[in-house]
Amino acid sequence: MMMTVQLDKSKHDRHRFDCGIDALNNYLKLMACQQAKKDNTRTFVLEDESCTEHIIGYYTLTMSPIDLATLPARLQKKHHNVSSGGLIARLAVDQRYKNKGYGEWLLIDALRKLLMASETVAFPLIIVDAKDGAELFYQKYGFTAFQDAHSKLFITIADVRASIGPLV
Repeated sequence: MMMTVQLDKSKHDRHRFDCGIDALNNYLKLMACQQAKKDNTRTFVLEDESCTEHIIGYYTLTMSPIDLATLPARLQKKHHNVSSGGLIARLAVDQRYKNKGYGEWLLIDALRKLLMASETVAFPLIIVDAKDGAELFYQKYGFTAFQDAHSKLFITIADVRASIGPLV
């Protein structure tokens, strides 16, 4: 059974990971543990079950300010007093594991974690920064681009709840 765990620099081989995008590789290798220690982000990894120090993929979660003016009018009105949302800051799959559904699995896992967090500390949106042309991947799962930035997309918690179903 696949499950994500928090990145553990003493266990996971961060330097072996290569998704083909230097910024995502370098974040995992150099910044992820530091940012977690500062309580700025949390990075979760999917381990290869046959060799658990190998990282299949990862994602990073945090919160992000929301510029209401960049949302569609109906959401501006509905969430006029909201200032932040959940953020999937990074999501990447090692090139050795590409095209096997791990990206989708990681995205759904990230959405579940953020949905669970929203049940405790309410926020109406999940935002994603799509790196290097990944916008189509996120749009396939219901994300919509902000009006001012095509690589920054969002989905409402209500839509995530409707698509994932109740958390058990």
